[in-house]
Amino acid sequence: MPLGAVKVGLFAAAGAGGAATGAGYFGGGDWTPLTRVDKFAFPSDSRTTLATGLSAGTYELAGMADSGTAGYFGGGSTNAADVDTVDKFAFPSDSRTTLGTGLSSARDYPAGMANSGTAGYFGGGHTGTQVDTVDKFAFPSDSRTTLGTGLSTGTWRHSAMANSGTAGYFGGGISLGANINKFAFPSDSRTTLATGLSSNRSYLAGMADSGTAGYFCGGRTSAQVDTVDKFAFPSDSRTTLGTGLSVASGYGAAMANSGTAGYVGGGYNVSFTELDLVDKFAFPSDSRTTLGTGLSTTNYNLAAMADAGSL
Repeated sequence: MPLGAVKVGLFAAAGAGGAATGAGYFGGGDWTPLTRVDKFAFPSDSRTTLATGLSAGTYELAGMADSGTAGYFGGGSTNAADVDTVDKFAFPSDSRTTLGTGLSSARDYPAGMANSGTAGYFGGGHTGTQVDTVDKFAFPSDSRTTLGTGLSTGTWRHSAMANSGTAGYFGGGISLGANINKFAFPSDSRTTLATGLSSNRSYLAGMADSGTAGYFCGGRTSAQVDTVDKFAFPSDSRTTLGTGLSVASGYGAAMANSGTAGYVGGGYNVSFTELDLVDKFAFPSDSRTTLGTGLSTTNYNLAAMADAGSL
């Protein structure tokens, strides 16, 4: 499908030095849930679609990665029911397995982030009510524990990103709003940033240039926005990029080739038309371009993660 094609529908982090190889992945999504996983090779940004996608068509899911080793897509809905499934894609082969132990409860709209080499986290979501649960998956065993301290409030339609080795951040959504919860690694102690998002919004996407800055992108207030808020590491001071997304949009996903560039893909525009656009933000300048080849189909309520090498 050509870039910019649309159809009407309802609705990671890596090392400071960057990586010459690796890839970013956008998976699942759409109202008739997709198994599709699109792979963008770094640094060329060439797109392929994995022969083996998710184990079931899923949307409203989350992604995170143990960069250099494996990426994970977890939770979401098959439309028939919410799921606790966590699919694991080994790098660089992209072979898929499904974890014997999934999330601690079936839920849609969780968010995911990772302390690469140590553990990944799926936090929040909706089980019929908003939850504050944060599930932690230890790398490489994938054994799951649930943090004694979860999010500061039950939350869904939020996002997450991480400064690998230092802290992970969950922000926005319903009911965090403009707030951002920070989990220090490896203790998992939680604080809430004094300065949150520049606006109260949900359906946003998160990504990080690990060691430098994290980004919360787009989302919805009373309508979709093009805002990109940047949080400098380790101070957590916030600025808002002068150049935001190329289209005001929410319900998309983001991932990053840390040290090189971050990518925001898919979502809904203000007319609730699905997008296949992928915006690329160069690190550290934050200059934005839009890829000539976007997602393989217009898509929303998808998830993303990235293999950016050793962090």
